[in-house]
Amino acid sequence: MNVRFWDRLARRYARMPLRDPETYEEKLTRTRAHFSPEMEVFEFGCGTGSTALAHAPFVKQVTAIDCSANMIEIAQEKALAEGIDNVRFEVARLEDMGLRPGCYDMVMAHNVLHLLEDRKGALAHVHEMLRPNGVFVSSTACAASAPLLFRIIVKLGHMVQLLPLFHLLTEDRLKADIEAAGFKIVDEWLPEGGRSALFLIARKVG
Repeated sequence: MNVRFWDRLARRYARMPLRDPETYEEKLTRTRAHFSPEMEVFEFGCGTGSTALAHAPFVKQVTAIDCSANMIEIAQEKALAEGIDNVRFEVARLEDMGLRPGCYDMVMAHNVLHLLEDRKGALAHVHEMLRPNGVFVSSTACAASAPLLFRIIVKLGHMVQLLPLFHLLTEDRLKADIEAAGFKIVDEWLPEGGRSALFLIARKVG
């Protein structure tokens, strides 16, 4: 993942308003339906920490990581300003965490799976991290059918190192990858209009 891109973007990203607050709130609500007060939650690709902080009051502990030090710095500032002390933010990549198997009740990945070089490897790692019957929550851009100009821009932008890698996924491809990693999808939601990310909640099997 292009760390320099996200470091440069961090402060501007933090100032951007939510594009669709109603959709964001619906995703929070659907996620919280699977919470319990003793849950330990992990989020990778957490950005400036908004989702981790929003969920923190409903669970025991949240650990949230991002490869961008600037994003994590902003997340830590927000946690301090909001007086939230049960979220730990770290600069890290998922593959470098070295966590023991079965150490979390839920793993979240919002707006990140389409950006990973090794999506299948990440999903296998998530499966290993989760306790039996654990929950994986994701929100992923499935842009294989996006306008041609967008698809050209993301491909060329990555080739000339101006934009991060952006896989043009289909919804079916994403769901198949998640199921192949050992999950059963229990909730699927694509906001009206189909331009937002595909939101999935899956439960670990096996």
